[in-house]
Amino acid sequence: MTPGCSVAPDSLVAQVFNSALLTDVATYLRQTVAPQAAQLDRDPVALRSAFQELGERRLLGLRVPQEWQGSGVDDLTFRAFQELVARYSGALAFLQTQHQSAAAIIAQSANQVLKQEILPHLSSGQRRLGLGFSQLRRVGEPAVQALPTAGGYRISGTVPWITGYGCFQEFILGATLPSGEAVLGLVPLPPPDSEQPSDLCFSAPLPLAAMASTNTVTATLSDWFLPQDRVIGIRPAGWIHQNDRQNVLHHGFFALGCAQAGLDILSAAQHADYPFITATLDVLQQELNTCRTAFYTAQATGNTGIHQLPLRAAAIELAGRCAQAAVAVSRGAANGLDHPAQRVYREALAFTIFGQTTAVMAATLARLSRLPDTYQTERLFALPADPQS
Repeated sequence: MTPGCSVAPDSLVAQVFNSALLTDVATYLRQTVAPQAAQLDRDPVALRSAFQELGERRLLGLRVPQEWQGSGVDDLTFRAFQELVARYSGALAFLQTQHQSAAAIIAQSANQVLKQEILPHLSSGQRRLGLGFSQLRRVGEPAVQALPTAGGYRISGTVPWITGYGCFQEFILGATLPSGEAVLGLVPLPPPDSEQPSDLCFSAPLPLAAMASTNTVTATLSDWFLPQDRVIGIRPAGWIHQNDRQNVLHHGFFALGCAQAGLDILSAAQHADYPFITATLDVLQQELNTCRTAFYTAQATGNTGIHQLPLRAAAIELAGRCAQAAVAVSRGAANGLDHPAQRVYREALAFTIFGQTTAVMAATLARLSRLPDTYQTERLFALPADPQS
């Protein structure tokens, strides 16, 4: 049974977490990653080293098929892996999931030459990829536009979020075509100390409150040429919104891990003189176990879309409550920048807004304000598309 996951031995969750792969991963994270979580949160060099260690254990291509030297794990195992990493280091969870998501997109590409070049090297981290297409969620004038030209596309615009500057070597760009479709292609992400060309410029890392060590930057493209051989594929108009509707729960697994991290701090703070800490821990752990079981059951049964929104909101709220409980038992020490409770509190903030669509925002606010359930489940997908990502 996974430490801190008090579930029945025959339950779906226990079956997933007790696999040989995840048992080894949990031990590694607990023994190696957890002791340096504060450093990983603030030091990009240490974070990159931890990322590379995941590569040495061949854990960076979990959704890459085995024929391409990936692990090809099932979906529940991958979601449990994401939850485990988030439990021990939010920054590492954020960084590696960009690469894992990019790897899955490459694996689904019809560009066989690109797949042969890249896929065999993703699990080990020899090739390191990020993402840059959240801007496709925005309405109005496209933030990044692509114009077909001889041999490829001319790209112009600003990509607001690219994580992993200084770690990743390339990122997957999403740009809107005149037809409304989106072209996805690979763009170089050169080292920070390299000279920047005039047609592809990157900002300094953004001063983020949480997980700043992930070095998130913006990119400005000015008539930059994307050659056809670096094109991953063309997606239909509205593709990203449809994808968001089908994958409501995915970012919620990070919130589950964050909630467990908060409860780990409560568990360590237990004292005979303060029985209310143990009582609080028991209540929150049971609530988390129930939420976790609902997540994995919904994911396993393919219960997708609108009915998952209240569940995603519940995980977000629970992460916030568990983090605040961790702050409370840590007292004034929690105000220290490197204190575990302070880090988990900031991570709860980040996991609240990861992959946030307008529907997820509304579901979260409905949960927090206790608006009627009919508002949560019947009206959310009638909301307008996202004004910003």
